[in-house]
Amino acid sequence: MSLLRSAATVSSFTLISRITGLVRDVLIASTFGAGPLTDAFWVAFRIPNLLRRLFAEGAFAQAFVPILGEARNTRSASDVQILLDRVALLLTVALMIVTALGMLASPWVVSAMASGMRTAARQTEFEAAVWMTRLMFPYIICMSLVAFASGVLNTWSRFAVPALTPVLLNLSMIAAALFLVNYFDTPIYALAVGVMIGGTLQLVVQWSALAKLKLLPRYSLRVGQAWQDPFVQRILRQMMPAILGVSVAQISLLINTNIATWLTPGSVTWLSFADRLMEFPTALLGVALGTVLLPTLSAAHARQDHAGYNALLDWGLRMVFLLGLPAALGLAMLSDGLVATLFNYGAFSAHDVMQTRIAVMAYSTGLIGLLAIKILGPGFYAKQDIRTPVKIAIFVLILTQAFNLIFVPIFAHAGLALSIGLGAITNALFLVVMLRRRGMYTPRPGWLRFGLRIVPALAGLAGLLWYVGQTLNWVALGAHPGQRALWLAAVMLACLVTYFSLLFICGFRPIDFTRRAK
Repeated sequence: MSLLRSAATVSSFTLISRITGLVRDVLIASTFGAGPLTDAFWVAFRIPNLLRRLFAEGAFAQAFVPILGEARNTRSASDVQILLDRVALLLTVALMIVTALGMLASPWVVSAMASGMRTAARQTEFEAAVWMTRLMFPYIICMSLVAFASGVLNTWSRFAVPALTPVLLNLSMIAAALFLVNYFDTPIYALAVGVMIGGTLQLVVQWSALAKLKLLPRYSLRVGQAWQDPFVQRILRQMMPAILGVSVAQISLLINTNIATWLTPGSVTWLSFADRLMEFPTALLGVALGTVLLPTLSAAHARQDHAGYNALLDWGLRMVFLLGLPAALGLAMLSDGLVATLFNYGAFSAHDVMQTRIAVMAYSTGLIGLLAIKILGPGFYAKQDIRTPVKIAIFVLILTQAFNLIFVPIFAHAGLALSIGLGAITNALFLVVMLRRRGMYTPRPGWLRFGLRIVPALAGLAGLLWYVGQTLNWVALGAHPGQRALWLAAVMLACLVTYFSLLFICGFRPIDFTRRAK
């Protein structure tokens, strides 16, 4: 099966998720604006998301998927089922303990995450964040078990369901914002309820997909036996450095959120909406490629196919540059149009547009780094080497905070975004250097020619975006929102046609985008 086709499947369903996520954020922006209580919600929502990434999508997936792929290729179906049973049991028990402790310790957790809310003038905001944190803490149980199911489904090359189910979270939050706000004295609490409904729905759908494959875990009370399983022990040993690595990234996020709570009220929200725009290219390209590459790289490693392993990494990196560079350029030069068209309604003012816009521009500096990490990381994980990315991540955490000391006093909240972007580029550079030093990746011939053919297409795209920036006042077009949306769609279509037409003129053909999975 073509890896591009698999990645396109993931991207297509992820696009639906991101579109519904944008609709969700547009509704939040227009209903609640970018004020203290909205900041409280994003802080509260970030806490279970942080732990979800710690236990699930990051550390767990990195350790679980390669070992599960190995077990599938070398063990019987009954042995694989036993492994799934035992991993699910230990994961559930651990998450229930963490969730119970988190709900009890919510005031201290929020204080650590957003110390700026502990000031006397922001007590209402702090109490709202604590209430919503307690309500949403069980979300990590749902999402970690969803990540377990996603790992299994992706290993069996069932990419569509894991990519599509995040839509359920967005739809639940949209429904909560529309229909539940009147049931709460503090209307934004309805969003927290929507999060829990969405998490539950995702779990039901993904585990139903496991049931269809006859891979649904069977729970028991044999926790000790599950703990002693050799495969489980290997996953746990791999998870320890992986948790440390993901913790580094989440510690950076925690520090940045904490700093943002000390800045102008609204800073957390501006950064959250800017991050939402960044999620489009990172999810549609980086996550999609990383999702299909990890099991494929693991399979290549298992059969000692070094040439195939190298070719997979090379293909992934070329896709990052071919599609990531125009995305970064578009985010930077069309940021005012994107932010104004998506969020400039109701309580979200022109000032909020400007503040979010500069955060988007700052984030865009690191887009190529963020995308490349999604390709280079699996290069280590597939060989069950998690320690090297962890060491690099720790160094980048320290470097990112040094960047914050420089840029936050100058650019305020946008300085936080710029530091993350520069840190991502540094991380990607270190990963590729280490892959090359260890002989795990050698660039294939043709990179110089590849790069030279991209330059004219990027130059043409930049010229078009510059002209649009000089011609259209996106905030002023807010008086006619339908017209503004049509203009944005037309500009994006023109960018797409311009870039790919110039690529074709420069010699690119569809075969340059494809790679057959072996």
